[in-house]
Amino acid sequence: MFNYLKSIWNSKAIRNKLLFTLGIVILYRVLTQVSVPGADIQAIRSVIDNNELLGAFSMLTGGSAKNFSILLMGLSPYINASIIMQLMAVVIPKVEELQKEGEAGRKKINSFTRWLTFPLAFLQSYGMIVLLNSQSQIPIMKSMDPLTVVTTMLTITAGTVLLVWLGEQISENGISNGISILIFASIISQIPQMIGQGLFLAQADESKLIPFVVVTLITVILTAVIVLVNEGQRRIPVTYAGRGVRAKSDQSHLPIRINQAGMIPIIFAVSLVSFPQIIAQFLQRANSEWLRVGAEKMTILFQPQSLTYMLIYFLLVIGFSYFYVSITFNPEQIAESIQKRGGYIPGIRPGKNTADYIGKVSNRLNLFGGFFLAFIAVSPILIQMFFSSMSIGTVPLLVSGAGMIIIVGVVLELIRQINSQLIMHDYNKFY
Repeated sequence: MFNYLKSIWNSKAIRNKLLFTLGIVILYRVLTQVSVPGADIQAIRSVIDNNELLGAFSMLTGGSAKNFSILLMGLSPYINASIIMQLMAVVIPKVEELQKEGEAGRKKINSFTRWLTFPLAFLQSYGMIVLLNSQSQIPIMKSMDPLTVVTTMLTITAGTVLLVWLGEQISENGISNGISILIFASIISQIPQMIGQGLFLAQADESKLIPFVVVTLITVILTAVIVLVNEGQRRIPVTYAGRGVRAKSDQSHLPIRINQAGMIPIIFAVSLVSFPQIIAQFLQRANSEWLRVGAEKMTILFQPQSLTYMLIYFLLVIGFSYFYVSITFNPEQIAESIQKRGGYIPGIRPGKNTADYIGKVSNRLNLFGGFFLAFIAVSPILIQMFFSSMSIGTVPLLVSGAGMIIIVGVVLELIRQINSQLIMHDYNKFY
């Protein structure tokens, strides 16, 4: 391990990239502490502490919500814009053609994604301001006149655009995917606070010690399992015919991951399953009595600990796993590419039979991957319910299921990037 770290540090190119990435991450963490002028931070923190949904959002944004930071919305508008662009590739042929144009097409799609991020961030900032204000007993801002609200929305939107730009700087001049690194930093930054909070509760009440230790062990075990599943893949053998009379055939394989969709299905599912609760929070102070009663029933029905919430959440994750893979994984295109390169799967006829076979393998793996993602998504809720039923107390979880998937994915990708850079560094020694 020491030699590995030493070899990384001795490579000037890798060292500079890592230091640049670290510098951007530090700048990002500093910006999360810069609050929007005129905001009542104490009132906002009171709302977030008493609202589990907003608390989870604050954790994913690295505490920006609690500080009502200029980076309040984090990268969520950009993520939503990216998802929208992927969906548009299914319904708009021109966007699909751009995806097939290689690097040039990818740059154009990224440009469209950035332009779409701005209006999404502007609209989402208004929704967040209204939501926080509706949940607070006092106004979250000293002045709620239209000009002040619009200025605040523009400030928050500019913060999101700046954050996207910082992520792109990491991608170009640092190491690994910049957007993923910033999301990773947001989640990691909250873990020390959660550990400290758990230790404080355990010190004040000894009954909290057992849940804290158990939660820590479960987090480590789940992380290890996520690593194994994330790296797991089915390798379909592919034979490429050699050229010439005496040429030998080349043996290769087509890898299909168990978790093909990553954490995108969880993002989709959380957005949908949280939507009724968000609407209910808006309607809690409605003038109509039947709207208030309906909002109260909806809040109870869609509480994170309720069976309805968990069942819908579980099924949505599985459903979106199939949906997302169906628009990003094209068996016909893969079969056509294999055939054009003179390859075939042993025992399977080229063309439609190959596409059907690849699609069948993908669906089977996706079933397992979807169930695994769904289990990881609801596992924190199940753990808290188990502690409550055993009357041994509860402690805050160190990281959510989605957070663990993000952490594992980013760390594995970072390791792969560093290893590839090390190979290039060693290769360049010979020249």
